[in-house]
Amino acid sequence: MLAVEHLVKDYAGVRALDDVSLTVGNGEFVVLIGLSGSGKSTLLRCINRLVEPTAGRIVLDSTDITAAHGTDLRKVRRNIGMIFQQFNLIKRSTVLTNVLSGRLGYVSQWQSVLAHFGEDDYRRALVNLERVGLLERAHQRADRLSGGQQQRVAIARALMQEPKIMLADEPVASLDPATSHSVLKYLKQINHEGMTVICSLHFLSLARTYGTRVIALKDGHLMFDGSPADIDERRFKEIYGQDAVEVEIR
Repeated sequence: MLAVEHLVKDYAGVRALDDVSLTVGNGEFVVLIGLSGSGKSTLLRCINRLVEPTAGRIVLDSTDITAAHGTDLRKVRRNIGMIFQQFNLIKRSTVLTNVLSGRLGYVSQWQSVLAHFGEDDYRRALVNLERVGLLERAHQRADRLSGGQQQRVAIARALMQEPKIMLADEPVASLDPATSHSVLKYLKQINHEGMTVICSLHFLSLARTYGTRVIALKDGHLMFDGSPADIDERRFKEIYGQDAVEVEIR
């Protein structure tokens, strides 16, 4: 279980998260929604310590993430997969090499510098590429793939960590609607296999299709936590503002 307790994050006097508390149970598919600047990305990046919280505590299965440093933090991050909006792949490297980089948290410093991996890591990489339907692309350069395919490579890379929880920071924001559904179906598939997923999305329609629970943020505050079906017109406008496009709640 993940527990976020009274989380605060300030950026140069601007409060991005203001006393946010929530718990996420094992196996949930939680979707974060809210306007740009609401705190969604900051919350996800605090969970894996890409961003240092100003105050509060984050605990994953009895491990205090916010108290971890050095080697302990490296071990904690193995348990937290991360998928980014812009894929963050090494464009000139092969798909297989990009996926193998997900094992860097498990190898020594010299192995990481030389990109030296064992047979088991290669076997694991091929299995994860097959899981996302890209096994035949293993030896192609990453920049030869479409946007949706690159995001699926990023999912395979994150799976290499064997994480307990998968974070996805607006993973389909730069993709067309059909490709967005393709990528989200793979996230839903790994969720069905037992992995906890926390995914930030712009559209409530996608949240309703893929999420088991929705958490809404506005100006760093927790505005809603519950079933996607419980977001009616009033709640939708509270989250997105009075001028929000109402078609999203239908």
